[in-house]
Amino acid sequence: MTPRLIALDWGTSSLRAFLLGADGAVLERRAERLGIMQTPPDGFPASFAQIAGAWRRRWPHLPAIAAGMIGSAQGWAQAPYRRNAAGAAEMAESLISVPSGDGGVLHIVPGLAMDTPRAEVMRGEETQIIGALTIDPGLARGRLLLPGTHSKWAVLADGRIAGFATFMTGELFAVLRGHSILGRLQGDLPPDESGFDAGVTTARDGDGLAALLFSARAQVLLGTLPAAASLPYLSGLLIGDEIRGALAAGHGAGRLALIGDAALCARYRRALSHFGITDVPAIEGAAEAGLWRIACLAGLVIPEPVQETMP
Repeated sequence: MTPRLIALDWGTSSLRAFLLGADGAVLERRAERLGIMQTPPDGFPASFAQIAGAWRRRWPHLPAIAAGMIGSAQGWAQAPYRRNAAGAAEMAESLISVPSGDGGVLHIVPGLAMDTPRAEVMRGEETQIIGALTIDPGLARGRLLLPGTHSKWAVLADGRIAGFATFMTGELFAVLRGHSILGRLQGDLPPDESGFDAGVTTARDGDGLAALLFSARAQVLLGTLPAAASLPYLSGLLIGDEIRGALAAGHGAGRLALIGDAALCARYRRALSHFGITDVPAIEGAAEAGLWRIACLAGLVIPEPVQETMP
């Protein structure tokens, strides 16, 4: 199959590259620890060459597109946010381009910003959401949950992102684990994952996270929670409170699907079951599908026509 597009999912800590053929089929994939925090400001062309140079040398005129933090102020070039509700067409018409250092250009997808009901921004997730809609058009009026350092809950309407909310769950866990007394309880003990379920149900039945966090320490001191379960309990508290807050705001109404790391999606699916939410599929390949869709709408690649067979 002839390659049609180089697609890059370029984030803060990692860089994933896909060589895409007809209909967005993945012909080759590569991954490197070349996120924007690992690359000096003047080193982005070298990182691009490292991960995609062999493809460009073999197919010099192959178009290239990237999404994620590479389009931030700390990235290769800042791609201004699209404002408010947007879909694949709006992303495609807002691409910026930079010289890629090999005689070609790299097109960068902008992020998405919301002004109401409060300020929200995303970079990279909008492309994954567009990819999820390409893979499963039935989500056109659904909800998507993208767990991670900064989890996103997105509301979809007519195939466009109508709104979203950000929860700093993963970052809060890292801060509390590494810089608070709550992170010292477990020590070197292997994790007792029963604490996770206990933390989720505590958050589900509570009135807010701030009043619950210290219970991780108090229960260990009083002997009602094993020390080995303290970090899983803390994780459950944070994820459970995220879900409680998202559902209270209406973000869980309608069909819900997950996008993200398989292990993390499984963890969220386990937590969602405590809220009575089951049958939550995880969508794979969303980033590359979204990059293909945006590239097609931007005219970077022309979809191959369907071949009709003679009767």
